Amino acid sequence: MKGPLALLLWAAWLLAPRGSGQPYLRLRPSPSDHLPVKDILEHPDPAHDPREQDLDERALRKKLGSSFDPAFMSVAAPAPGNLSSPAPPARPLPGELRRLELAESPSGARLRLGKRARRKLLQWLWAYSHCPVRYTWKDLGVRFWPRYIKEGSCLAERSCSFPEGMSCKPAKSVPKTFLRWYCQGWARQKYCTWIPVQYPLISECKCAC
Repeated sequence: MKGPLALLLWAAWLLAPRGSGQPYLRLRPSPSDHLPVKDILEHPDPAHDPREQDLDERALRKKLGSSFDPAFMSVAAPAPGNLSSPAPPARPLPGELRRLELAESPSGARLRLGKRARRKLLQWLWAYSHCPVRYTWKDLGVRFWPRYIKEGSCLAERSCSFPEGMSCKPAKSVPKTFLRWYCQGWARQKYCTWIPVQYPLISECKCAC
């Protein structure tokens, strides 16, 4: 059997799980069930909201200091829309893929593969198994400052393995520091202030079980 169909079956054989010795499987991360962060259940009483004088941007920027990251934070509502580009990766192939043995077919026969064909097959494997991070702006509500965060998620529309079975899962995260409006006490005796809190964001996704 020759041609594109043979290459496709060959690729399926290369990506099929065989055990811990398969080089491709060492790309798998330890998946997290806690990212992205779920919506926080807020107390509905507006008395727990910051007042207008508590939202002075100059004072809050000074309080947050160097933790303010305009790439992932916004004081005003950003334009809606998907901010990611799930195109094939432009970065170099990982070492695990470059070291794959491509000279053996699923039937065990030895195959001759030119440099150009090998490069194209590896690029196809890399593009198919690549898991980009998709970023969207999220409104955290008036009790966070800055109020808007650019949150990452992993694409889940299709399987990232061939044959199917694996999917894109969070692999790494980075913490961003925000200010959180926090109240203690009750009624007139309550005391409220802005406190720094860390909010984890998905920074990398990988193909995993």
